[in-house]
Amino acid sequence: MKILKKIKILYIEDELFTAEQMVDFLEDEGFRVFHVDSVVDALAMVKTQTFDIALLDLNLGDYVGFEFLKNLKLSKKLPVIVLSALSDTATKVQAFRYGASDYMVKPVDLLELEARIWAVLGRFSEIDDKDDKREIFYKQDEQIYKYDEIIDLTPTEYDIFDLLLSHKNQTLKRESILEHISGIGNHRSLDYHIKNIRSKIEEDPKNPKYLKTVYGVGYKLVF
Repeated sequence: MKILKKIKILYIEDELFTAEQMVDFLEDEGFRVFHVDSVVDALAMVKTQTFDIALLDLNLGDYVGFEFLKNLKLSKKLPVIVLSALSDTATKVQAFRYGASDYMVKPVDLLELEARIWAVLGRFSEIDDKDDKREIFYKQDEQIYKYDEIIDLTPTEYDIFDLLLSHKNQTLKRESILEHISGIGNHRSLDYHIKNIRSKIEEDPKNPKYLKTVYGVGYKLVF
């Protein structure tokens, strides 16, 4: 199957050899894989990043994988495929009750796993497309994000972008930006900061898609 976008997978597995094989396969197929080996690390990851799907082993070093499912169910929308050597019906039922989207018994056939990943993502997106109102750029916990990645901005760049974000699709005059943001000083300094911001948010900073110049007036953030 041709992958049309980079799917982000959170993979939770504490057996190193198994993890290395899985990561190699998934990355060869074009997925972006973020591997952790504990429930604590997995929960920390979902607090700071957004993933398309998680692959979860149940027998982990710190907690049983069910703890990840229980915490996830309270706060996040994230499909989870459980990968476990446990094949009894009671364990499978418990996993589904805690919110698992699918369950595969180890050893896992990798081609079947890929097919199940796409099937789960297809089912989940039918719901998520209706409910997810997340913007391309958004502010959360005093961080600025593009999609689900934090934009690494300096304090001055942050203040400028935050101002533009709060007036998205509106033209802000250079003088107005200078009045609101201390420490810039003059138009040339503002233009320098705008150039740096573009280098961090635009695919082609010389032909910006989002941070537009309104010639003779100022700037506006469009999305």
